[in-house]
Amino acid sequence: MNAGIDRTDLILAAQTGDSAAVERLLVVCQADARRYAYKHCHASDVDDAVQESLLVISRKVRGLKAAAAFSSWLFTVIRRECRRLAHRMFKHEPLEDDIVEQQLAFRTDESLRIDLAKALESLPAHYLEVVLLRDFEELTIAEIAERLGEQTGAIKSRLHRARELIREYLMGKE
Repeated sequence: MNAGIDRTDLILAAQTGDSAAVERLLVVCQADARRYAYKHCHASDVDDAVQESLLVISRKVRGLKAAAAFSSWLFTVIRRECRRLAHRMFKHEPLEDDIVEQQLAFRTDESLRIDLAKALESLPAHYLEVVLLRDFEELTIAEIAERLGEQTGAIKSRLHRARELIREYLMGKE
């Protein structure tokens, strides 16, 4: 069995709550996490960023929707942790992600549902289409690109912009 299949099997097992699989997955992805952290963190923060990121991964891996998304999710968690550590070092204003999470945490589920529906309705059709295909039909970027007959880069860009517009809409509702 090659390493790709083994890693996918570990991810799938970890998603089911298999604690041994979670531990093995963290060991397997630690080298990648460390390499990525070296590119995005101050050298003094690398160990902390990797440790905190792997802790987040271990706690939230069950919520990961697709095993294929694991690597990008891992890198996103590391990048966020590096930013958080840098922020703490320089004591700047709160990070936008932190502000968003704090503001959304105080809303009721019903309020969030209504505002999210309104935010989706406010999107131009070409943005709404990629959000629905990715987040509701759970298609991969490649599958969306194939379905729409476009390049994956264009789909990624459109999805990113659509999510930014949704966030702006939700944050403007405060």
